[in-house]
Amino acid sequence: MRTSVIVQNLKCGGCANTIKTKLSDIENVTDVTVEVEESKVSFNFQNESDTIIVKDKLRTLGYPSIEEENSLGSKAKSFVSCATGKFSS
Repeated sequence: MRTSVIVQNLKCGGCANTIKTKLSDIENVTDVTVEVEESKVSFNFQNESDTIIVKDKLRTLGYPSIEEENSLGSKAKSFVSCATGKFSS
């Protein structure tokens, strides 16, 4: 199955690179795509529990879904994730 999540704090290709890399490491999650302009992360999954794992990972990286609170901590984490993504691309 395929789904999409609209996230917060997604600003550039560095952010997208980090998200793709980290989500691709999750078992049962494949074909991760990130559309920066739409703040949309799409992926294939096998079980509904996989989507919860993805949302938790996105929150941990600083990219909470639009349904979640966007705290100062999330914004700071996304800044670090973005910088990491820029250097590793």
